[in-house]
Amino acid sequence: MRYTYTTIEDYVHVLYESIDIYRPVQLDPESIAARLGLSILYTPAPSVYMDGLITVDERLSEPEQWQAFNHELCHALWHVGNQIQLPPPFRDYQEEKAEIFARHACIPTSMLMQLDLPDHEAAAVDMLCSTFCVEPEFARRRLHQYIRNHLQRSWVH
Repeated sequence: MRYTYTTIEDYVHVLYESIDIYRPVQLDPESIAARLGLSILYTPAPSVYMDGLITVDERLSEPEQWQAFNHELCHALWHVGNQIQLPPPFRDYQEEKAEIFARHACIPTSMLMQLDLPDHEAAAVDMLCSTFCVEPEFARRRLHQYIRNHLQRSWVH
């Protein structure tokens, strides 16, 4: 049965194809930023995006930096203006969208589908952590999201 991408899965798939990224080993913040015409800087300060520059907190672990980069990448690609000036509900909305985007950008469905995931959740989470350089809870949430979307779409007639 053919899997139909959600809108965000399709967006990430097309984005990565447009910059010639097809395999997990190619998922590198510096490379992605450069290919998208963005700059990246690692500093001992909270991660933010502003005016073409993604700043990533260097105090974070490597998986946390990757996750933060993709969160900020969403702001770079989808959000305009200064978040500080936004009403709190709209800022919260943007933050939630950035978290969802980060899960998909860190662990793209097109790459996830290529894996032979173990039957046990803990082993599958470990595989996602090592393959995509993410934290266990992040991997678990993405795995559950993928399973929900995949099974829901598999049963649609």
